[in-house]
Amino acid sequence: MGDDVPPDHPRHDSLVTRERVVDGVERGITSRAGLVAQGRGEAFDYLLGEQTVESAARAERAAAALLLRADHPVVSVNGNVAALVPEAVGGLARAAGADVEVNLFHRTEARVERIAAHLRANGVEEVKGLTAEARIPGLDHERAKVDADGIAAADVVLVPLEDGDRAAALAATGTEEIVVDLNPLSRSARAATVPVVDNVVRAVPAMAAHARALADRPPADLDDIVARFDADAARADAERAIRSGEL
Repeated sequence: MGDDVPPDHPRHDSLVTRERVVDGVERGITSRAGLVAQGRGEAFDYLLGEQTVESAARAERAAAALLLRADHPVVSVNGNVAALVPEAVGGLARAAGADVEVNLFHRTEARVERIAAHLRANGVEEVKGLTAEARIPGLDHERAKVDADGIAAADVVLVPLEDGDRAAALAATGTEEIVVDLNPLSRSARAATVPVVDNVVRAVPAMAAHARALADRPPADLDDIVARFDADAARADAERAIRSGEL
């Protein structure tokens, strides 16, 4: 997977990422619609210079603090996230003491099982989302289905590569959300307590590293990090970077 891309190719990282998503489709982990989503995100990342801008780095630290101070944090995983960063998801979950739950728009039980097995093979010890006996109020599609002891009971949810309607529905329940979305103008980013305008392949490992670094900090320090983060300013900064960046 990605082995055919020469290391010195100027688009090496982007091409390898694409191949991971394609491999995910071939393995029944990622939906075909995930290919479109990957292309859309890649376009925004290109405009950002394919780098983590300063406001996104601050958001990733605030996200880690928010997960650490939560009573019941959950990392939500869809097919693209499972294909792109399964090991980093496990690392973040362990560092933050978070549950991991599969949640899909194009949901089949077989696909949920494949994703769960893929996550376990990459170091995630326990995977939720297979029972899905609870529902998020206000949604009529498959992403409404969640575990009663998972997302339904969470006070903080990390929702990378999110659907805007589920982000809004979760926010309406009072759940705090961390959203990874390369489009700062999306409904998901606007609904988030902490919007992370960055590529998921950079954002999730960065959040895991911050969670490990902050793990021994007292709750008051974590609260201060979250309180100092300005979501509106972060979205505005990312938009400026996209509009004014030099390609």
